[in-house]
Amino acid sequence: MNQYETVFILTPVLSDEQMKEAVAKFKQILTDNGAEILNEEAWGLKKMAYAIQKKSTGFYCLVEFKAEPTVIETLETGYRRDEKVIRHMTVRLDKYAAAYAEKRRNKLGKKEEA
Repeated sequence: MNQYETVFILTPVLSDEQMKEAVAKFKQILTDNGAEILNEEAWGLKKMAYAIQKKSTGFYCLVEFKAEPTVIETLETGYRRDEKVIRHMTVRLDKYAAAYAEKRRNKLGKKEEA
């Protein structure tokens, strides 16, 4: 199993509940295909560097997971079929990036406890 990180941007016209439903849908695609979700972060509504589909902001979401390479194609097909997704990017983490991501997760966990 490889470790992956996916970031997707959802259209800004969604309500908070619709955004959570969309994130849950993509997490469900991952878990249905045998992926193990390690971390999920909702970065919230952020301004984009340039307009996409005449929108200058979007809801950013990050999901870290472990999965077989075949799962990625299914996930990205789901992104392309959903009109709520403006952009998406999935990358495989090498051992250094995975170690950094784990350190970052631990640091975030300590902040939330305080």
